[in-house]
Amino acid sequence: MAALAALLLSGCVSQIAEGKVEKGLLRAGLSPANSACMAERMVDRLSITQLRKLERLQARKGEPARPVTLRQYVERVRRVGDAEVLAVTSSSAALCATGIAREAR
Repeated sequence: MAALAALLLSGCVSQIAEGKVEKGLLRAGLSPANSACMAERMVDRLSITQLRKLERLQARKGEPARPVTLRQYVERVRRVGDAEVLAVTSSSAALCATGIAREAR
């Protein structure tokens, strides 16, 4: 019974995290379709600590407040200094933008 409760709680936490990540990606300027797709992949592959690093991303002086392209967003993610965050974000961006991630579901 405890295992079932833990599993259900884990699913709820994952859904909450996915929603927060998706909203963060939308605020960062990504499209709704890419935000939803990328959030699902990122929550499954990154820790809460790593996701919080992404929450703190901000534009540098001279940059637009919101990246105009996925490439610009990934370049900002590079500044986090976490190779796994960069790998997951860039692969998610590529797979979601091309539709490959949606086809794999």
